[in-house]
Amino acid sequence: MEITKDQLKRYSNLLEEWIPKEASIAIAVKDQYIYYYAGEHDLQLQEGQKVQPGSIADLVFKNGCRTEAVLDDNLFQIPYYGVGYPIEINGENAVLVVILPPKHAVPKQSLVRFLTGKKEEEWKPVPIEKIEYLESLQKKIWFYAEGEAYKTTIPLKDLQRKLPDDFIRIHRSYIVNISFIDRIIRDFSSNLLVVLTDDTELPISQSYMAEVRAVLGF
Repeated sequence: MEITKDQLKRYSNLLEEWIPKEASIAIAVKDQYIYYYAGEHDLQLQEGQKVQPGSIADLVFKNGCRTEAVLDDNLFQIPYYGVGYPIEINGENAVLVVILPPKHAVPKQSLVRFLTGKKEEEWKPVPIEKIEYLESLQKKIWFYAEGEAYKTTIPLKDLQRKLPDDFIRIHRSYIVNISFIDRIIRDFSSNLLVVLTDDTELPISQSYMAEVRAVLGF
């Protein structure tokens, strides 16, 4: 099947009027990507690369309809919000995917005002503004407030969609309340760390670096 670069570029040009400059665009036919335009949020896909199971392109091929989701960094070492559209190229079923930072996801619904955490044999509702950070540790989710640690059953990826904008994900294992960030430093290996007001130090992973810099403006 012969598809020229001009044909593929036409599909991405249709989106230029409304997608932000951070967006990347991918087009896949059958089981591989045949076109990729890298924006600022770059998954570093390659033409000819196979479509990964669980990716937006894969979901569109399987479902046959427009699909959008926020995916973590398991597939591409960088989290992303993808919107995929079924299209047709020269009679072949294809998929066009717009790739954006997670912050571009549809507006959060039903933002939580408190989390109920378990400590020993008691459960306590904690106002969201008092929570300093949340952590995924040994397949359990913990949040920390006023020097106390509480366990919750809600996965981090689900909490991320429901937390207010004061919270930012800095690592696969950590979501931080910006109000409790005291400073950002480098360790001996020049990796960036978030230092909270109680001197807790949390790493910023490379996967979330661009998002953290964009939100915090440094």
